[in-house]
Amino acid sequence: MRPPGEAIDVLLIEDDPGDELITREAFEHNKIANNLHVAHDGQEGLDFLFRRGQFADAVRPDLILLDLNLPKYNGRQLLEAIKSDAELRHIPVVVLTTSSAEEDILRSYKLHANAYVTKPVDLDQFLNAVRQIDQFFVQVVRLPPR
Repeated sequence: MRPPGEAIDVLLIEDDPGDELITREAFEHNKIANNLHVAHDGQEGLDFLFRRGQFADAVRPDLILLDLNLPKYNGRQLLEAIKSDAELRHIPVVVLTTSSAEEDILRSYKLHANAYVTKPVDLDQFLNAVRQIDQFFVQVVRLPPR
């Protein structure tokens, strides 16, 4: 097992450049030392996770932050692919999305999401939400070994 507080690799699958920027700023603002990798749509997310094409040498992420509303493949399709693959299913997936619809929440958990977080509209609240996700998955819980 890895020591608590050790830097981890986080894959953000997010198509909105503004939300990507806010997430990057949250990592910097909160002095989060983790490595943030970004896939900009569902196809890139799958290619990163399955190490295809330009992502052939990609690291295996320790944590995935997944938007639901993505082009090419949506977040639900990615979640299903991740949790049905023996090499990937152990990676915690936090759905980080603007949707607060009950059906999205239920479906995400049925597809074995590890957490569901609605993106706050307020910048300070968004920064705080990312910090709390980081604290929980890096300092509180034990992640599977690499």
